[in-house]
Amino acid sequence: MIDSACQTDPPKYRTVRTQLSSRTLGSHRSTAVQAKIPCRSVGVETLPLEVPVPFLTSTPLKRPPKRPCVDLEEEYEDPFEGSSSLVFSEGKDATYDPAESITNATETTAMSGQEQNPPQTINTYIVYETCLMELFESCPVCKRVCDVQTRRIGTFISVQQLCPHCQFTRNWNSQPVLGSTPVGNLQLSVATYVNGASFYKLSKVFKAMNMQLCKYNTFRRHARMFIEPAIVSYWQKSQEGMLQKLHAEEKVIVGGDMRADSPGHSAKFGSYTMMDLKNNKVVDLQLVQSNEVGGSYHMELEGLKRSLELLKERGVTLDCIVTDRHLQIQEFLRESSVTQFFDVWHIEKDTNPASYISRIIF
Repeated sequence: MIDSACQTDPPKYRTVRTQLSSRTLGSHRSTAVQAKIPCRSVGVETLPLEVPVPFLTSTPLKRPPKRPCVDLEEEYEDPFEGSSSLVFSEGKDATYDPAESITNATETTAMSGQEQNPPQTINTYIVYETCLMELFESCPVCKRVCDVQTRRIGTFISVQQLCPHCQFTRNWNSQPVLGSTPVGNLQLSVATYVNGASFYKLSKVFKAMNMQLCKYNTFRRHARMFIEPAIVSYWQKSQEGMLQKLHAEEKVIVGGDMRADSPGHSAKFGSYTMMDLKNNKVVDLQLVQSNEVGGSYHMELEGLKRSLELLKERGVTLDCIVTDRHLQIQEFLRESSVTQFFDVWHIEKDTNPASYISRIIF
């Protein structure tokens, strides 16, 4: 074995000194402050509450006597109708909870009201937000300030009231809810759609009054999912009933005409309407597109053919039909051996000189 050693030089050190003047190192002095805080122990003793806690009930107070009859009839509104009064419970029950009683009474009243009155028959009003929040500021149990949270969906608002002192909770909705859809939003969409109103003009009115409104996408979703299917279903049921009545009659007199989306011979869509002239009710509607028949000039004849085919399938016997003086329709009805009469309004319009001149001028 060979022993090997390694020798290293010792490290070199260097000392550096720094000198400071007396101005740099000034005199320092620590100052301490000692204070005494007076303390006092206070004891609190609680006694059982002898007076029971008041709670709300839906029992109305005794109504005032009716006013004597007067000459002019006046609408009398009962100020105590639908209001709640404060009463005290007589018995002491260990399982009694005032907050639970109020919640149950409120839910029972709301459910009974919804069962009696359908949502579309209930009157609606405009309520300001400040007036509404006054009803939820204080707790109905302990009369203290509550925590209130709101949630809005279009014209719908939901209020959640929570009392941090007695743990009373209440959820209040401004509208009935069908599934997950507020009834007020749906009713507004239906009223706008079926009356032919413009949603954009309606939104301007709501914006001018600072009223809350659902968005246009919500309106279109209501129309696609609820309104249009309901209209189609109602029309099909009504049409089926009218066709059954016409089938029972011996001879039926109908009238037909088409309405295009634009005047002249450049229309793309045409709606042909067939009406029972005895009852003045629409029997059939046919929507025809110009590219289906090779031009807008042939749309009226195609609509007439479809309506007559439907009446034939349902066993309706025609006595005659009243139309305008369309040349293709005249030829088709003559070949089909159907008695045709011209619409008097079209004849008067074409033969009246004043009407002819007014059409040229205007």
